[in-house]
Amino acid sequence: MIILNKLPLPVFFLSLFFLPLQLFAGDSGSSETIDLTSSPIGHIALIVFVFAYLLVMTEEFTNLRKSKPVILAAGIIWAMIGWIYAQHGIPEVAENAIRHNLLEYAELMLILLVAMTYINGMQDRGVFLALRSWLIRKGFSFRQLFWMTGFLAFFISPIADNLTTALLMCAVILAVGGTNTRFVAIACVNVVVAANAGGAFSPFGDITTLMVWQKGIINFQDFFVLFIPSLVNFLVPAVIMSFAIPDEHPTASKKIVIMKRGARRMIVLFLMTIITAVSFHNFLGLPPVIGMLTGLSYLQFFGFYLKKTIQKCILHERRINGRLNSQLGDVVAFDVFVPIARAEWDTLLFFYGVVLCVGGLGFIGYLSIASELMYFQWGPTMANISVGLLSAIVDNIPVMFAVLTMNPEMSMGQWLLVTLTAGVGGSLLSIGSAAGIALMGQARGRYTFFSHLKWSPVIALGYFASIWTHMWINSSLF
Repeated sequence: MIILNKLPLPVFFLSLFFLPLQLFAGDSGSSETIDLTSSPIGHIALIVFVFAYLLVMTEEFTNLRKSKPVILAAGIIWAMIGWIYAQHGIPEVAENAIRHNLLEYAELMLILLVAMTYINGMQDRGVFLALRSWLIRKGFSFRQLFWMTGFLAFFISPIADNLTTALLMCAVILAVGGTNTRFVAIACVNVVVAANAGGAFSPFGDITTLMVWQKGIINFQDFFVLFIPSLVNFLVPAVIMSFAIPDEHPTASKKIVIMKRGARRMIVLFLMTIITAVSFHNFLGLPPVIGMLTGLSYLQFFGFYLKKTIQKCILHERRINGRLNSQLGDVVAFDVFVPIARAEWDTLLFFYGVVLCVGGLGFIGYLSIASELMYFQWGPTMANISVGLLSAIVDNIPVMFAVLTMNPEMSMGQWLLVTLTAGVGGSLLSIGSAAGIALMGQARGRYTFFSHLKWSPVIALGYFASIWTHMWINSSLF
């Protein structure tokens, strides 16, 4: 280890504030790394990242997509690292480190891409529109809709991810809530909490749980011991908020949305894809991404089948009914590359930028400082609870990456605790999760930062209740 000099106190405290953003310090395979935490290069790298992340946080006001600043920052940080290591005659150390970062990113990105493709495919087939139409037609009261959208968000998000689920439930809330701003605001808060809580007990419910599973720290089935703590996290604030919901009935809609041909089979294929990924990981010892990409081929072949049989279905429908059934969709029934193109590429590229940026900062040496402070001085329980609180301010993806990179010696109970807190901590503020940020845009003017902040004490009560529940019912794991 080559140490340049001691870390100045102001930089130390600045780095501590942003240390949860450290990701994947590269495994160079060599002990000949350079501690740059107190060098000008280390200071510049930290400032570049902080500035880039400030631009990410102000995306709503600048309209600058969040992937742009972090991708540029990643290039700058690693260029400086590469230059330093080249000057010391060991460029291969930096090269191996960045390749390690890229491999970690590639595996997670491909898993997310397959999941996004299936979700977009189901949207194309009208699966979510049909569910929304059914809820609106039933004529439920505001209070019933509050509970139904909450429970649906809680149970759909483990499969469809918390962002997609929150957007779907918000569309229902806006459709039936109309001008009742009070109902819309409280119901949106409830959906954000429920979607984040539901995503915390499933590897596919949130990127953070996916990362933990993909790293092999927690087995697929072990995540489900967080079901009851996650349910408590949702129910405690929901019960209190429900008393503020007006007991009225909105006007029901008679519009019926029929799913297009292949919708139900596509849902089955998505479940089969998840089973394939789990099986590859649990029984074959292969990375889950291989199973997910295998599952993508199911959708590709099914799209080919829909395309080849569409004309036969059109002729059959016209012969039987004399007209074309709306379930058949377009003549080109389904093209898998259309939902792939509609994936959240800005999010995927943002993910790349964050992984490379904070991977670089971790490789510089800041990560060891964070690990020493949080997990050796504070203790794992306090550190893991703090991770959840920090995720309400800073995105939980880099927060969880930081913990995975530190890889502290913890019991299974503690790893499950940090998985829970990182997943549900973002509910404390509307800006703390992708679901909250998206709903602020979808329900602009009705669900706002301050309408969510009003209920933050109640949400915090649910947060600490879920932690206590986990530590109680899963005490044997600690």
